[in-house]
Amino acid sequence: MNALPTGSQTARSRLSAWFLSGQNLSLEHQDGSTHQHQWFSVMWLTGVDYFSSIAYQAGIALLAAGILAPIATGILVLVTLFCAVPIYREVARRSYAGQGSIALLEHLVKGWASKLLVLVLLGFAGTDFVITMTLSAADSAKHVVENPFIKPHAHHLHMAITIALLALLAIVFLKGFGEAITLAMGVAIPYIALNAIVIARCWMEVSRHTDVLRNWHSALHASGEGWGGIVIASCFVFPRLALGLSGFETGVSVMPLIKGNGDDSGDAVPKTRIRNTQRMLLTAAALMSILLIGSSLVTTMLIPEHAYREGGPASGRAMAYLAHRYLGNGFGSIYDFSTILILWFAGASAMAGLMNLIPRYLPRYGMAPHWVSFSRPLVLVLFVIDLAVTLVFRADVERQGGAYATGVLVLIFSAAIAAALGLWHDASEASEGKSKLFVKSAYFWFCVLVFAYTLAVNIKERPDGIIIASIFIALLIITSVVSRYHRSTELRVRKCEFRDESSRRLWDELGDRDLNIVPIGRLDEEYREHIRTGIGRYYKIKGPLTFLHVSMLDDRSDFYEQLEVEIKVESDSSENLIVIRNANVIANTIAYVSIRLRAKNIILHLAEGKSPLLQSLRYFPLGTGEIGLLVYEILINYWKEKPEEERPALFLMTA
Repeated sequence: MNALPTGSQTARSRLSAWFLSGQNLSLEHQDGSTHQHQWFSVMWLTGVDYFSSIAYQAGIALLAAGILAPIATGILVLVTLFCAVPIYREVARRSYAGQGSIALLEHLVKGWASKLLVLVLLGFAGTDFVITMTLSAADSAKHVVENPFIKPHAHHLHMAITIALLALLAIVFLKGFGEAITLAMGVAIPYIALNAIVIARCWMEVSRHTDVLRNWHSALHASGEGWGGIVIASCFVFPRLALGLSGFETGVSVMPLIKGNGDDSGDAVPKTRIRNTQRMLLTAAALMSILLIGSSLVTTMLIPEHAYREGGPASGRAMAYLAHRYLGNGFGSIYDFSTILILWFAGASAMAGLMNLIPRYLPRYGMAPHWVSFSRPLVLVLFVIDLAVTLVFRADVERQGGAYATGVLVLIFSAAIAAALGLWHDASEASEGKSKLFVKSAYFWFCVLVFAYTLAVNIKERPDGIIIASIFIALLIITSVVSRYHRSTELRVRKCEFRDESSRRLWDELGDRDLNIVPIGRLDEEYREHIRTGIGRYYKIKGPLTFLHVSMLDDRSDFYEQLEVEIKVESDSSENLIVIRNANVIANTIAYVSIRLRAKNIILHLAEGKSPLLQSLRYFPLGTGEIGLLVYEILINYWKEKPEEERPALFLMTA
């Protein structure tokens, strides 16, 4: 008699069912039915990440560059408009499905090197998005506790509020995050308008007190250097302002949401959607550039040094400080509330970015458990990571800036390389317009150098960023290897096609017979005769033999298999020969065929005289190894999940 389930078992099963009832985010479950919108509406969704950096960018620029902040910001704007925007316009042209620069590099590099490169880039992307969440929550909490009406009661609650905001973010995503574009517009547009008002009011103050402008000009030239020296000095400083480049990777990841103009139907390449995405990227960058220059100028001229230093009233909230100072605490509180909203929503954008990115790669590589494809368990994992990062950095905005900038710059740097390589390849293959493509590729290689310099300076001056990113990458690689090891004995054939109609017909016929499947490593008749003789001498097998030969791909790094089947009938006997092509793993392929054809007996070879440890190590990267024992392991694991009354007899024989 079966025991009735206990209350704790029932509760666990219900909890498990609830976790896995969320959205399946894996690539194969995305049906392409995403509701699309006009590009200027989608711009605000990517803009909540991009535009929200105004809340802390001006203060970071002051700390990093002092009186040089506006000049360094101007250089940042030039890099944005003439390097980052062209790069991501090219990425949008080549990755219109929204997979971004990581997908471009994945296709440019093959084999295990491709998988390792993707893991490294995912580590940097994870650094970028996780720090976006934790930094935005910390800065949002800063605006809460520094508000004049709240400060007397909650100044000591900065950490608690930061954690509460991250928890709220997780709760929202556990429930389901819908209507994101409408919410983004409602958050970002008022924030942009409020910043425009603050900047305009501060310029009125500067125009009334022209000595402020003269003092800044005098301070710039105090060392006796001309504009040339000032610009050169600012070039050395501007990498510290790299946070102002955030948001571009999010910009291309939302491409599936952008509507074309109706001319894309039936086209393999959605040209109008690509053009609209490119317009969105340029418009967002131009608007952000105006806000960056304006905010940097007014904060540099109107905020005294003691106020923006750590612990000062403008630390981490330079624009909010000016809003309260020149427009009153009432307007300043409205500005604080708007800032809190957009910073929190920037964290939501980053959460959505990671939930879009991780399930596209890791489950497909076999480098994550199945539950990573579901939204709810993934949200909880990300919340735990956010909590750990917040506690380590003590919710300090400035201390997290280095890791954030490193993640942003590595992604842009990799996007520049992908665009330059893609254009160089196009130029090499083109029959017309070669010179134009080579010139364009050369320009992107110049952009690669710009971002290489920016990244190198950032790492040198703020090595904590690369340390944090390296920890993310190491943890990701370790968990990926462990996951692939644990999933290595799964039955992992995704697709099985037939070479011809005859093979399809014979496959169906073989499934109705009592098959004796004999995997073989060579196709020559002499070898098969040797196998027949050995089986006849040592085993009592009734019926004809069905030989199975597995031909493998050169690149065996993919986890899932897409097989091609050809079946030949020997004219002078009742034997059959099944040839499987495009396999990644021999043992998995043999197990799949034996299950699909309901084999009665499987006669497997042992790798006689070879090191068992070496054979095990060959299985993971090369798909070979000790075939006989591995087929047994795969079948046993399959039957645990799907019990069958009739199972084949497995015979293990030496060569």
